[in-house]
Amino acid sequence: MKITYKKSGVNIEKANKLISSAKGLINTTRVKGSMDSVGGFGGFFDPKAGYGKDPLLVASTDGVGTKLKIAQALGKHDTIGIDLVAMCVNDLLCSGAKPLFFLDYFACGKLQDKIWAQVIKGIVKGCRAAGCALLGGETAEMPGMYPKGEYDLAGFSVGAVDRKKAIDGKKIKQGDLILGLASNGLHSNGYSLIRKLFSKKEIKDNGSALLKPTAIYVQSFFEINKITEIKGAAHITGGGFQDNIPRMMPRGIKAIIKKGSWTIPKIFRTIEKKKAMTQEELYRTFNMGIGMAIVISPGKEKKIITRLAKKTGLKCCVIGRAEKGKRGVDLK
Repeated sequence: MKITYKKSGVNIEKANKLISSAKGLINTTRVKGSMDSVGGFGGFFDPKAGYGKDPLLVASTDGVGTKLKIAQALGKHDTIGIDLVAMCVNDLLCSGAKPLFFLDYFACGKLQDKIWAQVIKGIVKGCRAAGCALLGGETAEMPGMYPKGEYDLAGFSVGAVDRKKAIDGKKIKQGDLILGLASNGLHSNGYSLIRKLFSKKEIKDNGSALLKPTAIYVQSFFEINKITEIKGAAHITGGGFQDNIPRMMPRGIKAIIKKGSWTIPKIFRTIEKKKAMTQEELYRTFNMGIGMAIVISPGKEKKIITRLAKKTGLKCCVIGRAEKGKRGVDLK
């Protein structure tokens, strides 16, 4: 009997049907400049679509880490795609870039229709929230590469910012304020540690909190930008406060972060009660309730806090300030 690709574990027809069935959903993410190219060998985007007089392209790629293990263990896959989009587009914001388009990479041992469809729906939802187009992607079926029921994800996003409006942190000076944009919880970092700290029962009991999707800050970011200039922005991901906030600070300026100036979500209190980590390790591993830190000149902070609450429902507060000193973070 002659062997076929299908008999070896790769069902091309099935994958093509799934992609074709999702095309209508994917097309709902189209934005100015995006073109109908799903299913081709590349995604088209018109660079003349009007993103500033002298636009710079900004690119970002990321995954969701071992949060995938939680989603797979709990059999819930409809939000992990939102995380994937968020991890990429939030990074673009730190340069002042507006997300234009997104591409995904989905890899598995055996393609399972329902799981794939849930993941794609989450990606589409994330792209809508970010205001960017899902321009294309790749679905790879690789027998023997992944255990049954497991898959991997990667995301890629491109944004644009006018050269004169690009954020590099160089304008940050002593006395500037640091705003904290509230997180949804753990977002997509620290899950390798979570899986060591929590038993299988605890993971199941805390499933809703553990799988709460990463907040997408695109709308809130540009609402702030309507009110005042954003001098610096840091997406609080792996490395927490200590490793991410210094990335936006210029030499000779440090960040003073006042602990207790924001509400810490319950899931972090649950982790803290285990007394398995020092405070320093907590703030270096998790976002502790702050998903993005933004630096502005003083004077417009109250207006920003009120506007975000009204326009996006996002909680925002002053969590610190910029001071002279060696670039770094002081948590007080």
